[in-house]
Amino acid sequence: MSKRVVTFGELMLRLTPDGYHRFLQSNIYHASYGGGEANVAVSLSNFGLNVSFVSKMPKHEIGQAGIDSLRKYGVDTSFVARGGERVGIYFLEKGASQRPSKVIYDRAGSAVALALKDDFDWDKIFANVQWFHFTGITPALSSNLAEICLEACKIAKKKQITVSCDLNYRSKLWSKEDAKKIMSEICKYVDVCIANEEDAEDIFSIKAKHTNVTLGKIDHESYIGVARELNKKFNFSKIAITLRSSISANDNRWAAMLYNGKDHFFSKEYLVHIVDRVGGGDSFGAGLIYSLVSGYSDKEAVEFAVAASCLKHTIEGDYNQVSIDEVKKLANGDASGRVQR
Repeated sequence: MSKRVVTFGELMLRLTPDGYHRFLQSNIYHASYGGGEANVAVSLSNFGLNVSFVSKMPKHEIGQAGIDSLRKYGVDTSFVARGGERVGIYFLEKGASQRPSKVIYDRAGSAVALALKDDFDWDKIFANVQWFHFTGITPALSSNLAEICLEACKIAKKKQITVSCDLNYRSKLWSKEDAKKIMSEICKYVDVCIANEEDAEDIFSIKAKHTNVTLGKIDHESYIGVARELNKKFNFSKIAITLRSSISANDNRWAAMLYNGKDHFFSKEYLVHIVDRVGGGDSFGAGLIYSLVSGYSDKEAVEFAVAASCLKHTIEGDYNQVSIDEVKKLANGDASGRVQR
């Protein structure tokens, strides 16, 4: 039996107006499910890995529908605790041109935010597990979850399980001060750190030189210094940083860097015309986990991860729905988008 990957976090109901309608003009909302760690789990399952998603969901039909959305893609949900009253919700208004996308959260008091340590038997969950993944969103949801994340990381390290964390700072969930305090402790147990171009500055005050994210100016070379500073602070085995230059809400330049404590590797850069950018970072994280578990070199891993994420930007919904062959084809240089007949 192959070893498993475990992801831990919140699965939310996603409500989106049709097309590019604004919240104030829409009478119809499309319902689907998503969430950082759930998105990673779906991608990894689609890539053929044995993956379990851990969370807490209500016993009612909306909670069950969320669980079923993961089962559809082969994700194991046997470790999802059942209880509580609420499924977290987020509303997404898709931006266009110079109008940015907008997210409104309605997740306070969700089942997983109110979860207790006794809801999760980590010794049992981590049986025959190779990799454990979570994001900085999960400990931001409640003090209980911050403690649970820390406990899970400590147990994973004792069992010699590789631990990855996508820092994923969300200003609507917690302050920079709280994020720094809690993530500084949790990151002591993390092997692979994943961040976007702003996370290291927002959480750890490590700023990339010659970069202005708001103006869409990203100096790739300066992120070598960011990775070195992160490595000095936490001794991560690998640090991946996604590099998004935003031209508009519809068009971005997309690349990434992987640093292994000694050498760094930049991916090729893609010009992406966006269909749906939510879950883009999660698809990168999944691509990175898959490629490292599969024995890819660091250069191959970052190229695979960026290509997987590039394709996710063209797919509606949180979940990335692409095959290994599709990702490899793009990573190997076929970016024409020509019709396949």
